[in-house]
Amino acid sequence: MDALTVATAVAPYITAAVTAYGSAVVTRTTDTAADATVSLGRRIVQRLWSREENRDGLEQAIEDVAEDPQDDDAQAALRLQVRRILRQDSELTAELAQLLPARSFTASGDGAVAVETNNGVISTGDGATIQR
Repeated sequence: MDALTVATAVAPYITAAVTAYGSAVVTRTTDTAADATVSLGRRIVQRLWSREENRDGLEQAIEDVAEDPQDDDAQAALRLQVRRILRQDSELTAELAQLLPARSFTASGDGAVAVETNNGVISTGDGATIQR
């Protein structure tokens, strides 16, 4: 996975961890009561934080999300900071990509379709005509 894809994928986990722990997410020890999303987010933040050169912008982005977890701009700034870090460190990008849960798609019901990427037409209608 590339840095942008990983940054986008890890951002919700980081946000969940920051929402639960605030800016203390960096130093928080394992909490057995934490759910999987928050726990994974905490581990991701700690991996990002482990490299001192990443800390300045990351710290501010974490603090901004901690102040207002619902702020879309703060979340976007956090994603941007993570993306910057990951673009400079392909090893860390690969490491974080491996931490992410496997993606699964489920479709059920008449005409249901489960697709991760579609570069063409998907038609589930009876008697549909596709014209090119």
